Amino acid sequence: MKVVFDTERMKYAHTGLYHYCLNLGNALLTAKPSHADLYFYHNEKSPLVFGEDKNYIRQKSIQKFLKPSWKGYDVYHANFQLSPYLPNKGKCKVVLTIHDLNFIAEGKSPEKVKKYLAKVQRNIDRADAVVAISKFVKEDVEKHCDLKGKEIQVIYNGSTIDASKINLASPNSPIDGPFMFSIGTIARKKNFHVLPYLLVGNDYKLVISGIVQEENYQEEILQIAKELQVEDRVLLTGPISEEEKYSYLKHCSLFVFPSIAEGFGLPVIEAMTFGKKVLLSTYTSLPEVGGPEAFYLESVDKDYLMAFGAERLKSIIASADRSNEIKAWASQFTWDKAAAEYWQIYQSI
Repeated sequence: MKVVFDTERMKYAHTGLYHYCLNLGNALLTAKPSHADLYFYHNEKSPLVFGEDKNYIRQKSIQKFLKPSWKGYDVYHANFQLSPYLPNKGKCKVVLTIHDLNFIAEGKSPEKVKKYLAKVQRNIDRADAVVAISKFVKEDVEKHCDLKGKEIQVIYNGSTIDASKINLASPNSPIDGPFMFSIGTIARKKNFHVLPYLLVGNDYKLVISGIVQEENYQEEILQIAKELQVEDRVLLTGPISEEEKYSYLKHCSLFVFPSIAEGFGLPVIEAMTFGKKVLLSTYTSLPEVGGPEAFYLESVDKDYLMAFGAERLKSIIASADRSNEIKAWASQFTWDKAAAEYWQIYQSI
């Protein structure tokens, strides 16, 4: 049995899809049955992150139009809902993982939403099995797409944190004094601009890490901080290494994630793997992922947020330690479990 695992989107480092492909790909290798071979459909310019001794099929942009024959391969696993690289009908079986329909919630024009939905629908029509990374995404797809009788299976992502390395993180805090931490692509859908309002009425600092996708949005975050006179307590680091991420997660007083468009929310599970209290928005998949062990912002109105920062933030951070319960909640989300469920699908279609 020959399975092709699409890692084309790994050409964009410091993104959720990069970490999804990296972690699930490694877990699939570990769980691979003896009768199966796994091939990574990998961009020709991307590093061979799974090891030089693994099987790679080099992906090129021209293959959007001139697709490989895929003769002799049994399953193609597409890992991006808008991917133009799916094999033509009849070549091999296709598993499609849908991460989100965020373009609907991002305020894009009706024309763009229609265009993107058509691409998702095309891939659903081609797929033999469809997977969503959360119940929220499953329900969103069922609402906006025609599944034509196909069932969507939910397979959750895992935590990208190596629990064995948590205690190896630097014992020295990277920030002087208590701070809140958040991480993600600096883009409007992440809603980071609401976070400076939480600094009003307290002395906490705020660190936001992630690659800058929208320069003007980063400027807006800093401008809001300046208007609130908290700019000296706001730090945007840009992209950080895994070691730096571990350090920020280990030493932060609270992890905050106010995103309005998430298919899953990997950073939330990363923080909870550290046993950290998390403060989330109530949008999209976040209540599903954070569950009963998270705290929630019931509004992103600036007056609500400033009152929250002045009146509730300290009590949340000072509340009873529930790190063991938080870690237990996070432990249900593992890449090993996800890989086992995907191998079941590969072998069943």
